[in-house]
Amino acid sequence: MAERSFAKEVQKLKKGEGETFTGEGILAITKALLQNGVGYVGGYQGSPISHLMDVLSDSQEILTELGVHFEASASEATATAMLAASVHYPIRGAVTYKSVVGTNVASDALSNLASGGVTGGALIIVGEDYGEGSSIMQERTYAFAMKSQVWMLDPRPNLPSIVKSVGDGFELSEISNTPVMLQVGIRSCHVHGHFIAEDNKPPKVTVSDALENPQRNLDRIVLPPATYIHEEEKLTKRLPAAQKFIIDKEINERFGKDNSKVGIILQGGTYNTVIRALNRLGMADIYGETDVDMLVLNCVYPLVPDQILDFCEGKDAILIVEEGQPNYVEQQIAHMLYQKGKTVKLEGKGVLPMGGEYTGQVMVEGLGTFFSEHAPNMVPTAKVMSNEEPVAIPDLSKSLPSRPPGFCTGCPERPIFAATKLVEEELGEHHIASDIGCHLFSIMPPFDLGATTMGYGLGPASASALQNVNKSGRRSISFVGDGGFWHNGLTSSVGNAVFNKNDNVIVIVDNFYSAATGGQDNLSSRADNKTKQTQNSIVSACKGMGVKWIRQLDNTYDVTKMRDTLKEALTTDADGPKVIVASSECMLNKQRRVKPQMAKAAKEGKRVVRPRFGVDEDICTGDHACMRLSGCPSLSVKDTGDPLRDDPVAAIDQTCVGCGNCGEVADAAVLCPSFFQADIITNPSAREKRRAKGTGKVIAWLQTRRDAKRVTFA
Repeated sequence: MAERSFAKEVQKLKKGEGETFTGEGILAITKALLQNGVGYVGGYQGSPISHLMDVLSDSQEILTELGVHFEASASEATATAMLAASVHYPIRGAVTYKSVVGTNVASDALSNLASGGVTGGALIIVGEDYGEGSSIMQERTYAFAMKSQVWMLDPRPNLPSIVKSVGDGFELSEISNTPVMLQVGIRSCHVHGHFIAEDNKPPKVTVSDALENPQRNLDRIVLPPATYIHEEEKLTKRLPAAQKFIIDKEINERFGKDNSKVGIILQGGTYNTVIRALNRLGMADIYGETDVDMLVLNCVYPLVPDQILDFCEGKDAILIVEEGQPNYVEQQIAHMLYQKGKTVKLEGKGVLPMGGEYTGQVMVEGLGTFFSEHAPNMVPTAKVMSNEEPVAIPDLSKSLPSRPPGFCTGCPERPIFAATKLVEEELGEHHIASDIGCHLFSIMPPFDLGATTMGYGLGPASASALQNVNKSGRRSISFVGDGGFWHNGLTSSVGNAVFNKNDNVIVIVDNFYSAATGGQDNLSSRADNKTKQTQNSIVSACKGMGVKWIRQLDNTYDVTKMRDTLKEALTTDADGPKVIVASSECMLNKQRRVKPQMAKAAKEGKRVVRPRFGVDEDICTGDHACMRLSGCPSLSVKDTGDPLRDDPVAAIDQTCVGCGNCGEVADAAVLCPSFFQADIITNPSAREKRRAKGTGKVIAWLQTRRDAKRVTFA
């Protein structure tokens, strides 16, 4: 069950020649793949590209009709290695993953793929995740393109440009025998628009055709001495072929008036933000028409020196708009100009920030500075002569409270970390290694657990060096999710711990999905999946890897049992790694699954029970210890209105999903008995109605009696 279903939207993929296609960027990319005769598609999900995998999954029926093979890859390395099908065969293949973490994982396969080169078009759709909205380290994919000598497209964020770039990418790959990266950031993935569709094309050669007619070209196999030939071929054949294609096909675009004394060279992905900034400066209209000479690099690697030098000819100053650090494009252009002895003033980082996302306000300020210094006559007089400045965006961090990321309401991972805090209260603090996934939120309040995170599935591996030599001291605790476990953790973390006889504790957080990437099914998902084999046991996999001490908990909300199991793992005399598999379904996905079922049952007149929890404010002492061990968004405070009570009491709001964690925590921590459970019944039985009516009368009588006593006392 993915975070979002595209079952309705994928029907648009059937649109044919001349029809108008409307939708989101990720849907347009899928349509473009089908229009360009792709033969196979794979990949691994991750923001901002997760939904592309979901779209492909929901459109498998259409893919099958066209003879296109699709699979959800085990990792980004698996996806990139999948493109080997295009090495010897003229089949167009595409894979997708999140950057830069996905590119890191894929780098070995990427290097080998780029070395031997490809016969069919090989397209890698990379969801560039850079800037303040990113969930990863601040790095760029560009270095991988340069290192491995693969070409990188970065189209303008509108649907016609994105769709065109898919076709251009396949052609560029085939002409230069080189894999091509198509970089799409969040601005492109989620932009909405329209384009004129073409008919879907079945692949000229399918993967089945390739299997029936196996081919082998020794020159394409990455093995010395061929590798030395590959290196020379990259420089003498593939690069010139790519640069010629870029010019002949006019991949890069030029806008504005070419007689300007200043110009802007920009990444295609930043085009919309640049145009909006020029509009705010009075230098472009709302349709993007401008006199500013701009060279838009829809292909950011390789650059074509002649094209760059031609653009710079006769200009006094050039601004390079390149988001991210290092400034690879700026460095290359500076080198080109230096080699030719050009004296044009080159601006980039400095006028614009060295790092960080180029937001609208950042772009306005940077472009304003550049034109004020080098072409003040191009800025409308009213903007220059008056004191008017672009409206500044207020710094909300100074007026709004911080909102650290945290677990969702009812998350089954929250009680795991509540249990960990309880164990630490008894046994002392431990070194805790975190991992990529929802469970990483444990590093934030109220838990404040976790010291490191080294990569997807590498939580236990990052604690492997921290071993007590005498095996009698304190053990480390490490966490890995089920998604990370299957992605990389089974071998790199669990297998490594077994082989090296590590004595530490590994907790595998199993919420039935790759939840942090959007709720996709994985090997151990409990759901039936028509096209994938699910319900594979994590416990069996660990035992097969050699784990001897292992415990399975099928209800993480049982905080007491979770606490006791973790304590046992930390104190047992057993040798080798101690593994706890803590399993409960992701509450978001559970609600997506259960709510429609309950609504349907209620509509049909069936009895439906929804549990809710509350706090008895007369019993609550107001010490809020429950919150310090829970942190659930539905658990907050409220004022009782009692003048004799200074502290607000705990309260549970209407977003409660009835998981029971707050009550379990209160019980395990021996806090207070103020939590209670109430069942909301839709379509109750006649007996339940009579009972509720009688109970209501008793409560009303007691309330009336209490109010009367208060009046008498007053």
